[in-house]
Amino acid sequence: MAGYIIRRLLWLPVTLLAVSFLTFSIARFGPGDPVSVAAGQIRDPEVLARIRAERGLDGSIFEQYAKWVDRAVRGDFGESFAQRGYSVREIIFPKMWVSAQLGLVALFVVFGLGIPLGLLSAWLHGTWLDPLIISVLLFLRALPVVVVIPPLIWFFAVQNSILPVGGWDGIFDIWWIAGVIAVPIPDPHLYIPLVALTLPGFAGVARLVRVTALEVYTEDYVRTARAKGLPETRVAVRHVLPNSLLPIVTVVGFALVGIVEGAFFTETLLGIPGIGRLTFDSVVSRDYDVILATTVIVAFLFVVMNLLVEIVYSWIDPRVRLGEAAVV
Repeated sequence: MAGYIIRRLLWLPVTLLAVSFLTFSIARFGPGDPVSVAAGQIRDPEVLARIRAERGLDGSIFEQYAKWVDRAVRGDFGESFAQRGYSVREIIFPKMWVSAQLGLVALFVVFGLGIPLGLLSAWLHGTWLDPLIISVLLFLRALPVVVVIPPLIWFFAVQNSILPVGGWDGIFDIWWIAGVIAVPIPDPHLYIPLVALTLPGFAGVARLVRVTALEVYTEDYVRTARAKGLPETRVAVRHVLPNSLLPIVTVVGFALVGIVEGAFFTETLLGIPGIGRLTFDSVVSRDYDVILATTVIVAFLFVVMNLLVEIVYSWIDPRVRLGEAAVV
């Protein structure tokens, strides 16, 4: 396994270089001129030429890319074209922290509801409740975020004024009891985006767990456990549950990448200052260095998380051996 991990890590720079160069080329040859964005209303050729030289955009595409890579490996992703005076790193990382907070809470809700519901559906297989649960899950899984958010805003914010329309104040508020005891409670801004993110998510996890659990229920060791007279709940918890969670490892890995990437539509529609909203604003304002840095960071997290998922997968299931060729 060590050799496999080393080979994958050696491929990591190659993958990042390919992704970053492709994104860099699209940004430079795509519509719009980053120098014109940075110059604002100024159209003086001498000023534009000076800006190109300051930003390292006065050479060929390969020279420009080499300068960007040299800065990026030192943690310098350049200065924002749209928000002059701010470095890309100063802009991106606070936004990523906002998306991470929202995404982590959504992740716990998705798996906290999806896993038990999937096991329950598999346990009720053959009864009328099983197709009912599956129908509801299919309906929820098919709901896009852009369809879920407007009714939530209309009902909870516009009609009844129960929740705020949008914005972000963090995950928790602090209530003080007698000015001495601090009690953290969920912030009201959290509920609408959390519902929008988790409705299709936990439905997908529940369906995956149900399919896997139904396969596990047909295994010989489950039949043996039942033949020994073990209660059905004990069979489900001790035998079915652990063996049903193996595919969930892959889902968790990609979901963690989605945390950093942010909920694009949710953050944009609800005005949450996360990485998804930042990406949308950067595309609209043609803030190319922000787009490039976001793409590279997400690609790095995706590759690393994929490797971690494979390692955890082999650790959970000893039958999986990474890097070994199949014997025919």
